[in-house]
Amino acid sequence: MKRWKAVLLGALLIAPLACAKGSDENAKDETKRLENAGKVMEEILNVPDDIPQDLLNKSRCVVVIPSVLKAAFIVGGSYGRGTMVCRTGKDFRGPWGAPAMYALEGGSIGLQIGGEATDFVILVMNDRGMDSLLHSKVRLGADATVAAGPKGRTASADTDAYMRAEMLSYSRARGVFAGISLEGSTLRPDNEANRRLYGKDATAAKIILEPNNETPAAGQKLVYRLQKASPELKS
Repeated sequence: MKRWKAVLLGALLIAPLACAKGSDENAKDETKRLENAGKVMEEILNVPDDIPQDLLNKSRCVVVIPSVLKAAFIVGGSYGRGTMVCRTGKDFRGPWGAPAMYALEGGSIGLQIGGEATDFVILVMNDRGMDSLLHSKVRLGADATVAAGPKGRTASADTDAYMRAEMLSYSRARGVFAGISLEGSTLRPDNEANRRLYGKDATAAKIILEPNNETPAAGQKLVYRLQKASPELKS
């Protein structure tokens, strides 16, 4: 009996330490996600022929999902995790705000992206696309229209296909950057990650819509690079 009491006491003492370790690891994971998203965005924006400036200037939000592995997207699927940054100010025409954490899910993605780690970037082009992402899981192509984004300096946002699309999606694998269809995948707020970063009451909507949220240090490179590339929305 004494032996079982000793075992139970030991388990009770170890459990909080295990939880603390898990919490620390999760916090490191969120930090790494933001840092990687900043690196991805900087590298892409440094190549003028990747995302057309005209489209970036018209976007309300940018979603960056770095280093998604094909092995993660098996049928019944796992997910890629990243972040979304939106413009602030009146009518969301001002500077870029604090990043909220998001998850991209869908078994079909693994069939499209080929071999190695792939980065995804999604431009959210209008208020309806942004509103749908703030509060719930969105199935791309069903709940929100999505199209493979064009690339190149001369690509215009004025063509019918891009004017109708609420989101434009891109992928980068092995240095090759291209538009890609993400129809059938889902994009949702990563609520647990948002709470770990900003506090227990944090939601994607609060992070993006409330003006006084401070960008975590790990996300400052991402926000700075977007701000430098496109300081304000241009209709």
